Amino acid sequence: MENHNKILRVLNLIGLLEANPPKNIRFLAEHLNTTERTIYRYLDLVAEIGLNVGRDEQSRWFIPTNGIGDNLRFTAEECELLFRLVASVARKNKLHNSLLNKLSESQLISPHAGLLLNAHIGQIVEQLSDAIQKGRQVILKKYHSLNSENVLDRHVEPIRFTDDYKSLAAYEIRTGKNKLFNVERMTGVEVKKVSMKFREKHRYQTPDVFGFAPNGRRYKVQLSMEMRPAVLLKEEYPMAAPLISFDRKKKKYHFEAEVHDLKPATRFVMGFPEEITVIGDEKLREALLKKVKRLVGTV
Repeated sequence: MENHNKILRVLNLIGLLEANPPKNIRFLAEHLNTTERTIYRYLDLVAEIGLNVGRDEQSRWFIPTNGIGDNLRFTAEECELLFRLVASVARKNKLHNSLLNKLSESQLISPHAGLLLNAHIGQIVEQLSDAIQKGRQVILKKYHSLNSENVLDRHVEPIRFTDDYKSLAAYEIRTGKNKLFNVERMTGVEVKKVSMKFREKHRYQTPDVFGFAPNGRRYKVQLSMEMRPAVLLKEEYPMAAPLISFDRKKKKYHFEAEVHDLKPATRFVMGFPEEITVIGDEKLREALLKKVKRLVGTV
């Protein structure tokens, strides 16, 4: 996690330096919640990976943007995916610096504070990473739950992130259950001074391609689809990508996976009624039929 936290700070530092006006060392240290000495080390690192770091007559630091337009930069969604990919790289992988260098040369990094997901999400990930490393309990402030349809604080012991950093696996103290919490649905994080007390109950449950943890239920989803929904399925649920194949004979894309909840698959199929055919699991057919009946007012 130490290297991951460093990547977060360095990327945020690059965003701050590319945004006008130039900043002094004290401002950068306070904004990134670190020391001025560390900022100087990060500035050396940014220079080493090939960025042109400048300093004005008032000792304020900046990175020239060369007038590159916003139309050549990643969108917020693309920055989100980029962050997840960078965050999932192994700690000692030598491609970190190379990747940052190429991104800077192509001017793909946004000059605004929201370059990794956004500054708020980046800070949440960093706080949770620190809590995991130090073995501290945390409060997930005003967590938006789609299952219970409420917004509540969740007192948990964080275990680890999923491989794509989209969700946090954590032991919820109130319910005594191991759950997955979507990082984007967290309003904030409060790291407690209390050390973890339930480590023996921690269990990491590998989620399905839609992000649902094992819950005792299993459904086999098989879909035949056109190119458009196949591409969107990969974009919305990256873990589904390896499970999508192309049938050259039928000229259709085939998706097959075992899932723990049918809601995501149902919502996705409903969005492409003329481009997706359900070819497996009667339970999915029943869920779709029930949803259609409800829509037309026959249930």
